[in-house]
Amino acid sequence: MNRLFEQINIRSVEIKNRIMLSPMCQYSSSDGKINNWHLIHYGSRAVGGAGIVMVEATAVAPDGRITPADLGIYYDDISGYKNLTDFISSTGSIPAIQIAHAGRKGAVRPPWSGDKPIAIEDGGWRTVAPSAIPFDNNWPLPKELDHADIKSIIELFGKGAVRAVKAGFKIVEIHAAHGYLIHQFLSPVSNKRDDNYGGTYNNRIRFLLEIVDKIRDSIPSDIPLFVRISATDWLNDGWSINESVKLAEILKKHGIDLIDVSSGGIKPHVKIPAVRGYQVPFSEAIRKTGVLTSAVGMIDDAEYAEEIIEKGYADVVAIGREMLRNPYWPLNAAYTLKETVKWPLQYIRSSVKSSPKGVG
Repeated sequence: MNRLFEQINIRSVEIKNRIMLSPMCQYSSSDGKINNWHLIHYGSRAVGGAGIVMVEATAVAPDGRITPADLGIYYDDISGYKNLTDFISSTGSIPAIQIAHAGRKGAVRPPWSGDKPIAIEDGGWRTVAPSAIPFDNNWPLPKELDHADIKSIIELFGKGAVRAVKAGFKIVEIHAAHGYLIHQFLSPVSNKRDDNYGGTYNNRIRFLLEIVDKIRDSIPSDIPLFVRISATDWLNDGWSINESVKLAEILKKHGIDLIDVSSGGIKPHVKIPAVRGYQVPFSEAIRKTGVLTSAVGMIDDAEYAEEIIEKGYADVVAIGREMLRNPYWPLNAAYTLKETVKWPLQYIRSSVKSSPKGVG
């Protein structure tokens, strides 16, 4: 059997293969609520054979959204999510969700509408951050969080995780990457605090650790907990891979099961050498700490995905844009690698290339 299609067990969850749909914002929600777009989008990737279907960054509060069109997990009514998780589970895939807070990168328009900050009078909101430093020139000044604000957001992450589990998600991921709020605390580029949430390394990681502990104490012990991090800021004065390796060792002790390894996002206009597999070495370095990792970043062909798993660079491969282009990438990968996998019964007639044996 190809390693890419080996089952992996994390806590109580049996995952049929090592392929994960990478969380990618759809900017298709109204008031944070799930709708038919999400059901069809994520349902198609489950039908397509992904072992894990990770739902996009889902805000723990209305002012934690990136755009007004982001999903939210701040309503007690989780029936829409339950419909989605029931369907994903029915296909044999594992429903997962990434919970998030955008911090100073919030209150912007969706990418196809300009990706620029929205004024409060036009439907935006006052953003928050560890320090009162805007994300970019001409971006609004965020409010610096005080200790009461920090404790409140930690509680929101805990409540969001509880709602996610009630909704049927079998994996919860904390979004601590791409320049959003938790990453803003981690990076010295955006965190200039002089209290116990800033300055030293141990202080800068405190916010994330307290969120991890809150969620781990709030959800059942058999639910896997992932963290997505930016392994490097790609800046000399920013967060580094060495700090990420050290963080992974600490996170493992706090009950994190897998590090979803990405990079960048703390500042705009940073030069990133985005070539095939450019983040895989970060996954490999972090995996040496003994924690499971997921590799992501311009991984688009089955042979390379198999190599990543077979050579021990990662335990899971997250496929992003390629699965936007092709929801059935896992089934096609199995065909390419000559791997026998279970197809949806409705599609079984196309699982092998043969002469037509009937119509209809």
